Amino acid sequence: MHKYLKIDPWCIIEEEFNPENHSASESIFSIGNGQFGQRANFEEQYSGVTLQGTYIAGVYYPDKTKVGWWKNGYPEYFAKVLNAPNWIGIDIRVDDEAVDLAKCKVLEFKRTLNMKEGYLQREYLAELPSGKQIKAIVLRFISMSDPEVGAIRYTLSPVNFDSRLEVTSYIDAGIKNADANYDEYFWDEVSRDASGERGFITSRTRKTEFDCCVGIATSLEMNGVKYLQSPKSLERDKYVGSVYTIAVKKNDEVVICKYAAVLSSLYHRKPEIRKDAERVLDSAVEKGFNQLFADHQNEWKKKWEHSDIVIEGDDEAQQGIRFNIFQLNQTYTGEDERLNIGPKGFTGEKYGGSTYWDTEAYCIPFFLSTAPQHVSRNLLIYRYKQLQKAIENGEKLGFSHGAALFPMVTMNGEECHNEWEITFEEIHRNGAIAYAIFNYIKHTGDQEYLSDYGLEVLIAISRFWKQRVNFSKEKNKYVMLGVTGPNEYENNVNNNWYTNTIASWTLHYTLEAIQIVKDSYKSKYKSVLKKTKFNEANEIKNWQEIIDNLYFPVDKNSGIFLQQDGYLDKEQMTADQLDPEQRPINQYWSWDRILRSCFIKQADVLQGVYLFEDNYDTEVIKKNFNFYEPRTVHESSLSSCVHSILASRIGNNQRAYELYLHTSRLDLDDYNNEVHEGLHITSMAGTWMSVVEGFGGKRIKNNRLVLNPMIPEKWKSYSFKINFRNSLIGIYVSNEKVQISNENEIATSLLIYGREYDLAGNAEITLPQMNYHS
Repeated sequence: MHKYLKIDPWCIIEEEFNPENHSASESIFSIGNGQFGQRANFEEQYSGVTLQGTYIAGVYYPDKTKVGWWKNGYPEYFAKVLNAPNWIGIDIRVDDEAVDLAKCKVLEFKRTLNMKEGYLQREYLAELPSGKQIKAIVLRFISMSDPEVGAIRYTLSPVNFDSRLEVTSYIDAGIKNADANYDEYFWDEVSRDASGERGFITSRTRKTEFDCCVGIATSLEMNGVKYLQSPKSLERDKYVGSVYTIAVKKNDEVVICKYAAVLSSLYHRKPEIRKDAERVLDSAVEKGFNQLFADHQNEWKKKWEHSDIVIEGDDEAQQGIRFNIFQLNQTYTGEDERLNIGPKGFTGEKYGGSTYWDTEAYCIPFFLSTAPQHVSRNLLIYRYKQLQKAIENGEKLGFSHGAALFPMVTMNGEECHNEWEITFEEIHRNGAIAYAIFNYIKHTGDQEYLSDYGLEVLIAISRFWKQRVNFSKEKNKYVMLGVTGPNEYENNVNNNWYTNTIASWTLHYTLEAIQIVKDSYKSKYKSVLKKTKFNEANEIKNWQEIIDNLYFPVDKNSGIFLQQDGYLDKEQMTADQLDPEQRPINQYWSWDRILRSCFIKQADVLQGVYLFEDNYDTEVIKKNFNFYEPRTVHESSLSSCVHSILASRIGNNQRAYELYLHTSRLDLDDYNNEVHEGLHITSMAGTWMSVVEGFGGKRIKNNRLVLNPMIPEKWKSYSFKINFRNSLIGIYVSNEKVQISNENEIATSLLIYGREYDLAGNAEITLPQMNYHS
């Protein structure tokens, strides 16, 4: 853990410059708007350790796989979201000295991420080697209202000198990905031009041939008056810029406004992208910085109205949850079904920026409750449109007859993850996609989604499960061999309880879905039968036989659901027995030692208990939680949130709060010493779940919203909102009361502390706070 940021309810604040923290801060202070994003790199040159990062959603490169030993079935590439042309560059020179905070004496420094209004601000007072001091205030945002626009206002003042400033505003398209397998550039330059205050570069990705055009326009003011002298234009390979030379005196104020248009061929025809970039840039310049900023702030206000969680009495917890919500909202807006949510979002390059099962298991619940219905629906459509690729992925591994194995990692539906124990064996991701369809319909009531899209996906996944099991004569049961469950500290195990559980559930839900579509959408059902070549009698019979006879490992003595066959053969220890100097174990232990240990990376059995808690009584949940949580090292970002929800469910309020604080501040406090690689965006949705589903006890049962709120001891109150079937429900919980308000005209029914209530439009219910879960 590394705590160096100031606690504040609405802002992330760094109050001194420490180069050792800089790479982590570049991740933490990142900004974006769902279409592109930017690490918190300095605008001016910085010769210290840095990861320059501009990322454009949906634009990727198939980086050729690099492995020591090729195995049949390996993907040919790992998709990488590309480090795109750098648009923020503003180099400053005082006479012949560069302003470079790695070489200057930094006398004052403050960096602020304002989450309420969505901007990054940096203030510094720096002394150059010559003794000249310069002061700056830099404000940057990526527009939520104009999704192809970014803007910077850079204010400079000489503190103790009269001299000459040289300001160079530029685009650098010669940026490399830090994680390029073969150290190659992923971009080729198509065209560039610079004239006066403006410059444009169009680049094309190799192999995938996406075009990106970045345009900039720069203007200067001196002491409130527009600087009229034309800049000198610069052009060289993959670089354009505008150079201003200005005579300044002590305490003068120079304001540099830089506007950027960042366009991709996802939204523009290649022959016209340069002209379109100029049009977008013209519009931004015409609006001006203040109007662009006001429009952007207004969009953030709308987002916070529906998605904010307000915590009274615990600013550390408040800052944590808002940071998580902020990053989720600026990573994905849900307006384009071709896009998804990479685990690092726009904050770094690890995991390639591609799609994982995190989206279905963690992000969809967040967007279902905080965003319009089409946002989570588009995440499901993303998978539906890649169904044929998922069937092809299955064929590569020997599956047939339309059996789909959705990829562990993807950009376009093809599998591009190349660790065999994950690519071939972590197949529970199929179940997460099936569960997301169920979860979406449970929340929205949109049964028609099954007939239009969902049933095809469920049939293909169920065909996979049917072929993935085999019958064991010794056990007289169907078994599933050679898998990796959610706990990636176990590989190639037999009968992982969670994988078997979600496979059986998927088969059962597919049978339910077939009946729903057959009964209510007869013509569409016939169409699905024809399209999938579904043999109704035989396939249903086969699936039911597996459901009835699938093996689940259980310890006969304790009744614990065994993580997999032989788990209790391991030497049993708890995580509190580990040497703190050896944590996280994945950074200190050999993989062999990890695999032989009993330690668990993240919820595995408990992931299934969380999803299917209705199948188990409180004592069963408590028994499994009390066994597995102490053995869990929480070295996956996806871990603490699930455990926090279950701790709330069984009434272990103190542990629920501790785990909540861990998940909400995982990146802010850098628990696992890895934030320099980027943030854990998808797990941030789990943080939201730990409040709403954990402390709030929110569930959906029998088409009703269920709430069983409790409150952590340290909090005075908390509140959140839920979109449920077009009703907007506000929940306020204090130590004394629970207040439920319907914030629109659509009536709904709720179950609160086990009692049913009808909540009329614009009505309110107030109850005593009971601090228990049923």
